[in-house]
Amino acid sequence: MTPLFDLSGRVALVTGGNGGIGLGFARGLARCGAAVMVAGRSAAKNAAAVAELAALGARAEAVTVDVTDTASIRAMVEATVERMGRLDILVNNAGTNIRRRPEEVSPEDWHTVLNTNLTSAMFAAQAAYPHLRAHGVGRIINNGSMLSLFGMPLHAAYASSKGAVVQLTRALATAWAKEGITVNCVLPGWIDTDLTRKARADMPGLEQKVVERAPAGRWGSPADFEGIAAFLASDAAAYVTGTAIPVDGGYSISG
Repeated sequence: MTPLFDLSGRVALVTGGNGGIGLGFARGLARCGAAVMVAGRSAAKNAAAVAELAALGARAEAVTVDVTDTASIRAMVEATVERMGRLDILVNNAGTNIRRRPEEVSPEDWHTVLNTNLTSAMFAAQAAYPHLRAHGVGRIINNGSMLSLFGMPLHAAYASSKGAVVQLTRALATAWAKEGITVNCVLPGWIDTDLTRKARADMPGLEQKVVERAPAGRWGSPADFEGIAAFLASDAAAYVTGTAIPVDGGYSISG
């Protein structure tokens, strides 16, 4: 009997998979036997991530991509299929944030965040669609945010993009379920990454506030995303689609 979480023979493409939460997703998929294509802007970071995944025993390669360019997104998907032979799992993880009060957000700020976080997910899913349906076990995992659940004053563009990612997840899930493609969203809380280290500099006292509010009593780490990636990509989650699952140590449910 095949183990429920066995991803042997399947190929995953992870945008922004060369660091932070994206690398956590990639490690979880690799540990379950998937081959992983890491997609990111930095060739040096891509190479380091590939070496880390290969050390786990996984087949891993990398492709450079600009997720704000739809032609680059299409090329990323085609390169994955050409070099890895197929595509079964797409993780839309690439993201950015520009922290400003709403009255200070420029059109350039707005479009940078929306194009990186939302538009890229839409067109990566569109490009991946024919490949994901080919084997009847397609999986899309979108990276959202707990800021799709509540608001903060410096995150108008970011929260808008991540709320839309949740709705995009639901739309794709309803459109493609009968073709064997599941689409789910993960909502990270406060996770220790390069992006949130800048947040701690921008928001004095944030470090302790998170620890005090989160029932888990700590910040999350990229390693906390290995299990949710393995689950949502696996046969164990074949009847799970259209969901938005917080991974936040209980932060979003705490008063």
